[in-house]
Amino acid sequence: MRIAVCAPQVPFVRGGAELLAEELVSALRTRGHEAELVTVPFKWYPGTRVLDQAFLWRLVDLTESDGRPIDRLIATKFPAYCVRHPNKVAWVLHQFRQAYDYDGGELGQFDSSPQDRATRRAIERLDAVALGEARRVFATSRNVADRLQRFNGIEAELLPHPPQTLAYRTGEPEGYVLSVNRLDRAKRIDLLIEAAKREPGLRIVVTGEGPDRERLEGLAAGLNGQVEFAGRVDDERLADLYARCLAVYYAPVDEDFGMVPYEAFLSGKPVVTTSDAGGPLEIVHDRQTGIVVAPDPAEIARACAYLAGHLDEAKAWGLAGHAIAERVTWDACVDALLA
Repeated sequence: MRIAVCAPQVPFVRGGAELLAEELVSALRTRGHEAELVTVPFKWYPGTRVLDQAFLWRLVDLTESDGRPIDRLIATKFPAYCVRHPNKVAWVLHQFRQAYDYDGGELGQFDSSPQDRATRRAIERLDAVALGEARRVFATSRNVADRLQRFNGIEAELLPHPPQTLAYRTGEPEGYVLSVNRLDRAKRIDLLIEAAKREPGLRIVVTGEGPDRERLEGLAAGLNGQVEFAGRVDDERLADLYARCLAVYYAPVDEDFGMVPYEAFLSGKPVVTTSDAGGPLEIVHDRQTGIVVAPDPAEIARACAYLAGHLDEAKAWGLAGHAIAERVTWDACVDALLA
């Protein structure tokens, strides 16, 4: 089967969505299919230009290529799922949340002007049309599925995906808490840094790059080496950081899915998250696979200190998470997407 995997690409940015698209193509090829990743550059601001970006995908013809038909199209997130195809499957990682639950808040993008209000409503209508065209709609988490139902009236099937392929292994904890994220305000790494100010014994390693790095480094100033900013690391270094950490911190605002808890679990490590983190709460269960606390630096500090003082429990919770994560496989995902 000839299959096009469609995903937007923000130039010079590579995160979980990009990794998923690449690994899906690899999994399809492993199964003997002819698969290709199709991308279109995406710029989500200013808000009035978002529809222009979506219409680029509406204009793309992927029914055939080089005189041969493309049998199936799998689209992963806004605006790629706006592409037309008679055999389209949507595997929704993200909608354009600035038009949905972020609207009107700190992470929103549209103001109260008639133009912005009309644009936000148009995005909602476009999602309903584009996803309504799909033969099947999958969501990577219950959180994403619930949002599709609440805002668009679309029923989605739950289909979580595996994390990126790394040389996962478990090592003895060396006392630091690891953050693996794009450095973005929505990821709330600042809560972890503020926790370090309340817990002098808490060491943190922050990986990743992003627009929030300068602010985060400013918050960490004066902490006497408690916080290390490792930047973007290669796969071997990332696997090693996972293997040697005490726990992994992952607490974005109402996250759609999040691969990081799966990566932590495959490394045998518990996860510290918050009660409003969204998707991670589907697998991070308090005192079972990690610790769930209020989004408050003092609570996060206490959680990290507890893990440092109860290493046997931390190990047991990480192993319980491993049993969950290892059940999510690419074979199961490909079976569902091609059924």
